[in-house]
Amino acid sequence: MNLSPDTSTALFQAAQAETINAVNASKVTDNEKELARYDAAAKDFEAVFITEMIKPMFEGIKTDERFGGGKGEEVFNGLMLQEYGKLIAETGQIGIASSIKEELIRIQSEADGGNKTDTNTINLPTTKAANASTTTGKSLDIILEEQINAK
Repeated sequence: MNLSPDTSTALFQAAQAETINAVNASKVTDNEKELARYDAAAKDFEAVFITEMIKPMFEGIKTDERFGGGKGEEVFNGLMLQEYGKLIAETGQIGIASSIKEELIRIQSEADGGNKTDTNTINLPTTKAANASTTTGKSLDIILEEQINAK
């Protein structure tokens, strides 16, 4: 099999395009993991905040001596309030988590030098064949076959 210089160039460009696509796909996965971590941290913060806000509501409630009281109830009362905070935060009705998540993203963006506006793509110089591969979804084999058949 004898490849012309045009075919070799097209083959190289298609391989380059596939490499760029693979790098972009891994960056998207990393970005999604990072956003999931921010989301979890923001929801946890909202749950703790809500728990602290509802504690005073339960401080004035007296326990029934026949069915409760003691150190055990004090401990489990705190755990119950934490679960109430988590449940309220899960509804998303308070809205603190979304603000916290946006702020975490902004802070991380500034820490990274302010260039984190679009982490889903990387900007590398591309060629005509590489652009054709990424926009048309053609594989390396199809581009190579087209180049061979064009001769």
